[in-house]
Amino acid sequence: MPRRLLALFLLLLTAANQAYALDKISFATNWRAQAEHGGFYQAVADGTFARYGLNVRIVQGGPQINARLLLAAGRVDFAMGSNLIQTFDAVKQKIPVVDVASLFQIDPVILMSHPGMGYDRFQDLPKAPTAFIASDMLVSVYQWLKKDYGFRDEAVKPYGFNPAPFIADKRSIQQGYLTSEPFQIERQGGFKPNVFLLADYGYDSYSTMIETRADTIAKNPDLVQRFVDASIIGWRNYLYGDNRAANALIKRDNPEITDDLIAFSIARLKERGIVDSGDAKTLGIGIMTDARVRSFFDKMVKAGVVPADLPYQNGYTLRFIGKGVGLEEGKK
Repeated sequence: MPRRLLALFLLLLTAANQAYALDKISFATNWRAQAEHGGFYQAVADGTFARYGLNVRIVQGGPQINARLLLAAGRVDFAMGSNLIQTFDAVKQKIPVVDVASLFQIDPVILMSHPGMGYDRFQDLPKAPTAFIASDMLVSVYQWLKKDYGFRDEAVKPYGFNPAPFIADKRSIQQGYLTSEPFQIERQGGFKPNVFLLADYGYDSYSTMIETRADTIAKNPDLVQRFVDASIIGWRNYLYGDNRAANALIKRDNPEITDDLIAFSIARLKERGIVDSGDAKTLGIGIMTDARVRSFFDKMVKAGVVPADLPYQNGYTLRFIGKGVGLEEGKK
């Protein structure tokens, strides 16, 4: 082969390799694989991440895994944040991580009660003699419930993510997630609990945020934008497209998950617009707004959860969202 043609061939080969090279990144979730993580698995399964030039490894969370610490230590590139309380806590502790999108417009945290026991309305719940509440919720959400609705410390008993005590005590209430605990109660307890979504009563935190380090935003904003955009499209496809391959990946990572639970979770996500309600309808999935964050911050200050002088704005950015990504996919 003539030298000039050889040089041209090598140049084209190098360009082709560069075109197909994907940026390898890792994303740590906040718990074991489940439908509540489905959009990210979808973007892996249907090639959306790859089309955005990304080779994404999902690092499954669990009780012994702290996604934010992995992120802060540089062991993963992105992490899943649970809610804005964690965002405020990161700012308070000066952990250099930043929320860049919120995949859930509604935090699916709930309270449940037994039907027909005198606690069928939300305003009845503070009277319940027993409230099964986990330690992280006790120091955050429950403080807001006390301040705004009169819930009582003396009613609290530890919730160890086992529904058996709640099922056995008909006069108790219990925390949970809209997409999970009601399913467990129906299967194990044989009844449908009363379910109260706290967002319906003023709890307006975002949930399932994408977090990354501040230095990643500064040094590689294009990488952040591509991960955010691909995740948004992944969520749209998971909810309204063929999600079988994504669910197979979820069950591979977490063999304890069942098809029935996945179907229940997806139905609740769609039914209540957890992902695509409110501002997401016009601005796109993943949206956050300054006004909404400020509203929630003010509630947490009033409840004594965070100090009033906390520079909470340092914990998030609107730079990568609100661009209408995924809206066209939703119309197909």
